[in-house]
Amino acid sequence: MMRVFLVDGTYELFRHFHGAPPHVNPAGLNVGAARTAAGSILSILEQGATHIGVATDHVIESWRNEAWPAYKSSAGVPKELLDQFGLFEDLLSALGIVVWPMIELEADDAMASAAAVLDADPAVTQVVICTPDKDLGQCVRGGRVVCLDRRKNLVVDEPVVRERFGVGPESVPDWLAVVGDSADGYPGIKGWGAKSASAVLHRYEHIEQVPLDHARWDVPLTPARTESLRSALAGAWEEALLFKRLATATIDPSLLGARPLDALQWTGPTPELDRLCAVVESPGLARRARELAQRASTS
Repeated sequence: MMRVFLVDGTYELFRHFHGAPPHVNPAGLNVGAARTAAGSILSILEQGATHIGVATDHVIESWRNEAWPAYKSSAGVPKELLDQFGLFEDLLSALGIVVWPMIELEADDAMASAAAVLDADPAVTQVVICTPDKDLGQCVRGGRVVCLDRRKNLVVDEPVVRERFGVGPESVPDWLAVVGDSADGYPGIKGWGAKSASAVLHRYEHIEQVPLDHARWDVPLTPARTESLRSALAGAWEEALLFKRLATATIDPSLLGARPLDALQWTGPTPELDRLCAVVESPGLARRARELAQRASTS
């Protein structure tokens, strides 16, 4: 069974920065989140994964900030956390794990791109996107491409997406566009709530397919409610399309290069790992990686 794991490295770094004890090395560098998050990702391999890639927001701002200035940014993120991104990426690379450090695009775009490419590969039996981010629900395909919230040990397949949003994965960007996403910094369309969005998009799938005449709406809502929703959508049409664009993952297969499945196969750490583990004062991380590589080579 060929399962490929795509990990939201930004989430992992944030999670461990806020959840693990801080650690400052003798050089005065904050390294606690980087070393703990790297160890957590190594545990995916220790649990049996053979193919893995990690996406990070090397620069948190992206093209989306230019399109919508209120979009999530690095404003308010502790410097002690921001300073660990490069170290975290270097640690993962030294562990022998493929890293996609995003600058103009986001980590979500890299994972979505990888999921799309790998979903089309008949050698792959399942793609597991390790993130709790609801945006990535748009990438789910049945039980073949799923999301995994590692902290809750919750698998999100297509039935879970439909239960959560009231629509299929293909409509998740539309749903977010009208409801809004406070985590990403766009408000949605005033007057549209989760239930009304689910009712309308369950019927029409995409906002571009919603009739301009509320009398033509075939949804279980009152005429007054459908007129209110139609009027709100029409009055903020350009914003709705922009929010949908913000919510839609950019698929760029070129991020993966040639033979992506082969590239994602873990073959062990690099010689650089010992030096970096000395920087983060975690010799145990290097030992774990070498022992795992030894077991893999003899199995």
